[in-house]
Amino acid sequence: MSSGAPGGLSRMSDYPSAAVALPIADRRRAHDFYTQGLGLEAVGPLADDGLPEPLMLVVNAGLRLVLVPTGGFNWVLGEGHEVAGERVVECLLQLGRDSEDAVRETVERAQAAGATVVRAPERQPWGFEALFADPDGHLWVAAVTED
Repeated sequence: MSSGAPGGLSRMSDYPSAAVALPIADRRRAHDFYTQGLGLEAVGPLADDGLPEPLMLVVNAGLRLVLVPTGGFNWVLGEGHEVAGERVVECLLQLGRDSEDAVRETVERAQAAGATVVRAPERQPWGFEALFADPDGHLWVAAVTED
């Protein structure tokens, strides 16, 4: 490992795992959307409401999605920061798919679970993709990824 990188890391792939946390309005609605709409697996010990606490979902072997009720998210952010208002977008989250049909299937499944399609699946100058918003308004891109 390179000793010049912060924390002794030589490259980004040295991180064994990562998580993305998103604020949500309703735990059950968010859980149902991500498990039924996107097919993610919820993991962790169950809380009184029968859902994992924290509400964590497996995206892939190294990435977890953590869904935090807005009040708790504000607490985590601390003083001087606040959760972005409704319809304020600060990032796009992308799900890589292996074909145009898989992109279409992802969008259809998400829409059936409560997503709003922002841009239908179509070819863009940079590739084939679609854009949808989850029930809390977070924007997701489903795109054909080429390695």
